[in-house]
Formats: sequence, structure tokens, C-alpha cells
Amino acid sequence: HDTPSPPPPHPLPRAMVEGHGVHRVAVTHRRALVGKRFAATSPNGKFEQGARAIDGVKLRKVEVIGKNLFYKFGGHDDGSTDRGSIVHVHFGMSGRFGVFSADTAPEVTPNTRLKLEGHGLVALLSAMTVNLIDHETYAKKCQTLGQDPLREDACAETLWGKFSKTRKSVGAALMDQTMFAGVGNIYRAEILYKAGVHPDESCTDVARGTFDALWHHTVELMQRGFVNGSILTVDPEEALVLGEPWTRRYVYNQTSCGRCGDRVKVWDIANRTVYACETCQPLRKNSGVSGKTQPANGEAKAFVPFVSHCAPDSPATTLLEPSRLTVAQLKARLEEKGWPFGLKKTAKKQELVAAALAAFAPEELDTKEKPSQSCGVEVPHDSSLRPPVGVPSTRSRIATPTTPGTKALEEQMNSARNAALEKIAAGEKGNVEHVAAADDETVSAKAMQYLVRTKKKRSERSPAKRRKVPEKTDPSTPDPVEKKRNPRGVLFQ
Repeated sequence: HDTPSPPPPHPLPRAMVEGHGVHRVAVTHRRALVGKRFAATSPNGKFEQGARAIDGVKLRKVEVIGKNLFYKFGGHDDGSTDRGSIVHVHFGMSGRFGVFSADTAPEVTPNTRLKLEGHGLVALLSAMTVNLIDHETYAKKCQTLGQDPLREDACAETLWGKFSKTRKSVGAALMDQTMFAGVGNIYRAEILYKAGVHPDESCTDVARGTFDALWHHTVELMQRGFVNGSILTVDPEEALVLGEPWTRRYVYNQTSCGRCGDRVKVWDIANRTVYACETCQPLRKNSGVSGKTQPANGEAKAFVPFVSHCAPDSPATTLLEPSRLTVAQLKARLEEKGWPFGLKKTAKKQELVAAALAAFAPEELDTKEKPSQSCGVEVPHDSSLRPPVGVPSTRSRIATPTTPGTKALEEQMNSARNAALEKIAAGEKGNVEHVAAADDETVSAKAMQYLVRTKKKRSERSPAKRRKVPEKTDPSTPDPVEKKRNPRGVLFQ
């Protein structure tokens, strides 16, 4: 009875879509949708007027600025009076725009604002913002947005002119979409770390060379995310040296710095948590935005890792620090070892973590995937691993990473399916940044992930729970499940 119940036909979890993920959506839609006419409807009725305006009208162009998508239907850009219609899309926290084969497309949901049908395809859009706008509104919106490192027309000089005059901290500026369009919270933490800049450094105190390093790493990391379909900020050669848990990200959701061994500190900037190693990212004397960004006690706090849904840790990483495990995983590990005497089954997570640390020897919490360095031992600082501020890294897998844009990288772009499978292999969940580019292939990959995770969760139950909870062996709705088992063609590579 180890076979779990089949998943829903299209198990697509919630996710935050970052700038590089939005550009991946645009590339996919340019290949699949541009140049075609579709029957347009609004299943939930919230975009009826817009759907009528684009019904049967050729999709001419798809543009991206930061996290904003603009779909241009009909019209021309040559100054003629017929300039067509523009649909503005911003995914927000849980949007997606999936393109499927007509015979395998999922049912619409109460959140489906737009449905496009034609040419053997079905496209379903759900997003925080889906608006029909005119060209004047489009022009004003473009003017308010900052420089997008994944656009060929991004201008570092224009950005420097605004950056050098703002009174904001560098940490706040990186998240300001009127300056760095498309950068999210994970990228902010990693860009600042790679540039060696403290989040509270005042923009007015930043030298031009330091700004150039920030822009270089912004372009470099977001291009890497565009190509891979994952936020991978640790340079591959350095990942081999540092080992788990620093194989994917340096400081985001980390308790300590892989380079120097010091604790990672956290505090809020504009209601978003910022991460920093204050040894590798020292705040220069007499610099920094005073008071506004620091916690109430005036000091940054040591970070306590959590189960991240934006950038989940690999299984190897979670084993290194029990606090990264869920309550169910902690209980399962303690059951395997023998439940500690005196520990209640209703114990809180802090108590379970303490019990796990006491019950397991360091080697039992370790992993075979980890190199010779152990997490509990200070990693020797090697300054050669981090280039000096202003000096571009030589470890990038992408040629000329400081040249903005994606056109030269589109042929290298990992397929959505392979990106999903890479995350599964690394132990990351499906609710990651490129989820907005859903299609038949990503759905099949995520269904596989669902089955693996469900089986793993059941294996982690305590023996008592496994006896009490009967295993289901038959699908509750066999007909729909059977239908989804039909072979489907590969839409996008």
C-alpha cells in the first residue's frame, strides 16, 4: 500500500514570480502565441471588456519591463492611428499564464481571468493585475518603471543618475521597481552579498565602482536565473568548495556565511526581511540610513532558518540544521532514533529541534552530498573566492554577463520542464519563480514531484499514525485521472 493517491490533474502551487521568470514567460509566449488569432473569453467575468477587445485580433508583440508583461494585439508601432489594444499583466503573488494542448488543458478556475483558444492551444491567465490599457497609459507606466537588467535597452548611466541622488539605503533601492525593475527579495540579498555591500549603506555614499559591481551582479544573477529557470546565485566552482547548505544561495535563508563562518543577520527594510553577513558586508563608518531600517532594539538579529516556500532548501541542507525541517519531519526522525524520554508528542518545534540536536550525533545530521567542510566548523575565509568590489567575477557560466538583455541567451534557456526537474532533484518544491510559465510538460514534472513528496510524507509518519491512517489505493475520480494519462506532445523545448 505504498502507492499514493493520484494527484489532481494540474497541481500548480502558489508562487512569487520574479523578473527573470516573467521574461521566461514572455519568450515562451512569443514562440507559441505571437502572430496568431485566438478566441478570447473571461471565464470569471472580471475581464469581459478586455476579452471582447482582443477576441479574434492577432497578437502582435509581447513586451516585459521588470515584473510587468504587455501583450499588444493588432495595430502598428509606425505612428498610424490604429495602434491596437494592450493587455497589462502583473502576476503578483500567485499568478500564472499557462499554455496547453487543447486536449489536455485543465479546467478554468474562479481565478481564471482570460482564456485564449485556437490553433490547438488553450492559454489560461490568472493574475493580480489584468487590465486593458491604451497607449498613453502604457507610455506612462513604462516611464515609471526603472532599468530592467534583462532588457537590451537597460541603461546603467540612467540608473546611476537616480541611484546616486536618492536618500534611500542600497537595500531599499534594489527593491524599488522605479530603479531596479524585476529584482525581488532573494536577488536583493544575494546581489548585496556578492558585491560586498551592507544593505543599510546609503546610496549617496556609494562610489561609482561599487555601483558598477551592484549592477554587474544584478545582470549576472538574473541572466543566470533566466537561463536556468531557477535562482542559483552561488557560482558553480564556489559551490563545490563551500558545499551544503551554500550550493544554491549565499545568505538568503542561511544561518551562517559559507565564506567566513559568521552568523547571518536579518532585519526589515520596507516590511521585507533583508539578509546580510556583516563581516563580508561591513557597514562603513558614518554611512547608512539611520534608525529607519533597524529593528526596535537597534541591532540586527541572528537569523533563524525557516521552511522557505520561495526558495526551499535541498534535503541535504535541511539535514544539516534540524530547524530547517518541518514538524512532521522532525517527529519522523526522532521516531526512527527512538522518541526521547519526557518529550511530549505535542511538543513545539523549538523543543523538537533541541531534542534532535541532542539525540543525533553530528555525523547523523550530516549528508554524503556534503564536501569535507562541516556546517558546524568555521569555513576558512578565502578572499580569492569573492572578487574585489567593482571587479567582475570570472566564474559566470554566461558570456558577457554585464551586457543587459536576454536575446543572446534564448537558445541557452533551459526548458520549463527541465527547470522543474532540476528543482525536484535539488529537493525544491514546485512553487518557485518560473511557475507562471506553466505548460503540459511542467505539469507532468510537477505531478511526478507531487507523487514523490506524498510518498515521502507518508513514510515520515510515526508508526502509530501509519497504523491509524488507511492508505488509499484507488483514485477518487478515476475517469478524469485516466483521461490525463493519455500521451501528450512536447509543446516547448
